[in-house]
Amino acid sequence: MSLVTFSELRSAAYCPRQCYYDRVADGREPPPRVERIRELAFRYADSLTADHESLASAPIAVDPATYQARLNRARTTNDRWDDLCSPADREVLVAGRDCRGIVDKVLDSPLEPAVVATGAPPDRGVWETHSVTAVAAAKALAWANGEPVETATVEYPAHGVVRRIDLTTRRKAAYRRTLRTVREIDGPPPRIDDRSKCETCTYAPRCGVRTRTLRSRLERRRG
Repeated sequence: MSLVTFSELRSAAYCPRQCYYDRVADGREPPPRVERIRELAFRYADSLTADHESLASAPIAVDPATYQARLNRARTTNDRWDDLCSPADREVLVAGRDCRGIVDKVLDSPLEPAVVATGAPPDRGVWETHSVTAVAAAKALAWANGEPVETATVEYPAHGVVRRIDLTTRRKAAYRRTLRTVREIDGPPPRIDDRSKCETCTYAPRCGVRTRTLRSRLERRRG
């Protein structure tokens, strides 16, 4: 059985139908802004001491003062801060028993993956898409290195937010459900009920859903 990729798990955790369309559109390159945001995760030390004018030109999502305050908070509350700033390895392709993909940062002693997310964080914790990806990265690292991995870090660098999570039974169960979902996809899955996710999905027109934006345009025309 072929290995499921981290990107397939991430998109399936958000919407199985999106995962299907990602497969059909294989080979898409991420926009340049995404790569610029990802690079922020490797410049925390510089960002902490940068002047506000320099930070204002970076792809951060909050004002420079707030950004530095959030990084300072992460530095004082996360006991792996130094490892995140200078990871043992970065952007490593790892293959496990069931999945494979790029681990953004690999921390050692103890072994731990860090997942870099380019969007906004929830008010608390991490989004399920990133939780599933973090579990996948941890399991692949554990399989490849022959040692258990029970924690992971999810970073939202555009917002200066860094959150460390335990790989709980609930998170692992969500990973297993998503893994099964990906393996069972052989055509367009049913549309999900949560249509709010369709608002930002680039596949919405192809999928055939009527998003709120489209509905509002039609309503204005009728009026």
